Amino acid sequence: MSGQDAATATTTTTTMTMATLNVGVGADGDGDGGGGNGDQQRTARGIGASVPSADTRAKAEGTFPYAADLWAEGLLWAAVLRSPHAHARIRSIDTTAAAEMPGVRAVITHADVPGATTHGRRIADRPVFAHDVVRHHGEPIAAVAADHPDTARLAAAAIAVEYELLDAVTDPEQSFGAAPLHPDGNLIRHIPLRYGDPDATGEVVVEGLYRIGRQDPAPIGAEAGLAVPRPDGGVEIYTASTDPHTDRDLAAACFGLDPDRVRVVVTGVPGATADREDPAFQLPLGLLALRTGCPVKLAATREESFLGHAHRHPTLLRYRHHADAEGRLVKVEAQILMDAGAYADASAESLAAAVAFACGPYVVPHAFVEGWAVRTNNPPSGHVRGEGAMQVCAAYEGQMDKLAAALGIDGAELRLRNALATGDLLPTGQTVTCPAPVAELLRSVRDFPLPSLPKDTPEEDWLLPGGPEGAGEPGAVRRGVGYGVGMVHMLGAEGADEVSTATVKVAGGAATVICAAVDTGQGFSTLARQIVQEVLGIDEVTTAPVDTDQPPAGPSAHGRHTWVSGGAVERAAKMVRTQLLQPMAHQLGMSTELLQIQDGRITSYDGAFSLSVAEAIEGKELWATAQCRPHPTEPLDDHGQGDAFVGLAFCAIRAVVDVDIELGTVRVVELAVAQDVGRILNPRQLEARIEAGVTQGVGAALTENLRSVAGLVRHPDLTGYPLPTSLDAPAVRIVRLVEERDVVAPFGAKAASAVPVVTTPAAVASAVRAATGRPVNRIPIRPSAAVAVSNS
Repeated sequence: MSGQDAATATTTTTTMTMATLNVGVGADGDGDGGGGNGDQQRTARGIGASVPSADTRAKAEGTFPYAADLWAEGLLWAAVLRSPHAHARIRSIDTTAAAEMPGVRAVITHADVPGATTHGRRIADRPVFAHDVVRHHGEPIAAVAADHPDTARLAAAAIAVEYELLDAVTDPEQSFGAAPLHPDGNLIRHIPLRYGDPDATGEVVVEGLYRIGRQDPAPIGAEAGLAVPRPDGGVEIYTASTDPHTDRDLAAACFGLDPDRVRVVVTGVPGATADREDPAFQLPLGLLALRTGCPVKLAATREESFLGHAHRHPTLLRYRHHADAEGRLVKVEAQILMDAGAYADASAESLAAAVAFACGPYVVPHAFVEGWAVRTNNPPSGHVRGEGAMQVCAAYEGQMDKLAAALGIDGAELRLRNALATGDLLPTGQTVTCPAPVAELLRSVRDFPLPSLPKDTPEEDWLLPGGPEGAGEPGAVRRGVGYGVGMVHMLGAEGADEVSTATVKVAGGAATVICAAVDTGQGFSTLARQIVQEVLGIDEVTTAPVDTDQPPAGPSAHGRHTWVSGGAVERAAKMVRTQLLQPMAHQLGMSTELLQIQDGRITSYDGAFSLSVAEAIEGKELWATAQCRPHPTEPLDDHGQGDAFVGLAFCAIRAVVDVDIELGTVRVVELAVAQDVGRILNPRQLEARIEAGVTQGVGAALTENLRSVAGLVRHPDLTGYPLPTSLDAPAVRIVRLVEERDVVAPFGAKAASAVPVVTTPAAVASAVRAATGRPVNRIPIRPSAAVAVSNS
């Protein structure tokens, strides 16, 4: 998101008491009780200011209440038995030994699910507990509740399951001819995109085969939650959900309850770059709480976290680019095969983004793309920031490098000759109506001064690939400069209903925002506070804790809360503003439009009337509720055509890398970033959000790949899955932020966090190609791919 989405999850400690339950929860965007800096908040306010998030101090001091910190009187501990196999038939499940262990209060399997036995946020194809067949490593089979976490784990391990091993389908190309892995078949979706003349050809043709690995969201805080039974036979689930209303409806269906008897309360979210909470963690909690009549807590181990939640889709991409002698694109042909893992999840949506953006932010008169998403016995894939767009960006930018080399044209210049602009058509036939300053972004990073070469500094001060003492010899280090240009869509696509509702209340001299938009680290709570400060001139603004008793606001993805929920907050605040100003305007004999609120005062257009906002709201209670719904979109048709997206955001990155061409180690020296943000809403947080996205992209480019062998995940821990640390983070130079407002978006702002993630891997790969002369067609980049063709 733009600016405001850089904040970490702005929640503050709120003590909620229900019977014997005391849980620290909340999604508060203000108030020193959450560790906020009150003095800073009074000096920085409104849209365009660097308003700090309220929870900064609490998180720094370790007092912020995350889901793993939840506690309730008399709680039981849960453990889940997971499949050790990628594909097997279940012959029998014997829970006798587990149920007889001292301290065990309940053992449940598929036979104990009272409602729907399958679930899914988009397609209900995933069992709550596997019963006939397990389809991926780590699939839940049973769950236990006990009076101690060690007892629960021992009991889960004591459940005897007899398996008949089946051949695992782990190659998505083999999925087409394999026996069905699921009653719905192996093909989840096929999108054929047809645009232009299939017989068109170019004077220069380049081809490439690209593979993108399985990136994990790797949340620093693993999944955790607490379920509490209610006196009416319902249940409350306290967890770090990013889409509480969908989770509630899904859980209610599986519990056999009406949705109004299930309440999801959002606890402190420890950041999210994907669907934060896997339902496979939440559903056993609720079922065990209902079975035992006691609060039940589950805190996943890091291994369970890796095995359970969704990952970025591994993708195989084949490309053929046609261009004329001047380097202008004529036709793009592509085949995109996405590995969905065992279940559908968000694969259909991810595939739509991949196919639609397969040509990148370039003008292509003819495009023919085939896209497939298929089931395998690999770990599950789903929504991860920039899904679909990141995979194709790495591929089409690799093709642009190949074209530049074949034509003898500078890579940046080739991209400029083909840059997309407002008014151009996407290969889906949709007109780009939003600002699309692609050429401007490219020129900005191209013209930015390059960092100094290592030879300009003493040898002992060199930062060499591989870390301190990492390079074999300084003479083996080569520097490369490369480019990446990426694009993402904002909000949902293909007809998704993006409505959000918000309420603004003024009482006791302060304002409260009630909106079920979850702040996952994108900074919505900070934005909501800024909006109300801007519209009403009130300094003290808080956001209420999020739960499903509030109207739905939708999932926290694609920058939607900046646009939809922020728009709802703005409309509600303006309605309250009218309620506040109307009596004054009536007394003055003028319309409310002739009164303005600025710097905490209400003044008339002629300056004859002036009153502080604090005085005006004293003793008043005002409130209003409003909705925001962007213009509708439509699904892609049988030829991949349609106005499927509400808005687009673009980014250009120039990467500078040093490569040890003997060892294949890579150091990212600098990433120069230019991005179209629409409007800067919070400068400091925007900068932080871009830097965070770039760092996540560096991880995808160089180190992050959840490896599996025959469907079994290898080293599901943070040792076997290396995340980039502060020592790996490159210098990020934000050289240009283009503020060209999108007129159909509230505030004119665009999403800002996903597009740097999408673009960074492509830019890093481009720079490694320049340094080594190798094709670099895998992400993450293997050391063998970074060893130069020649050491001369």
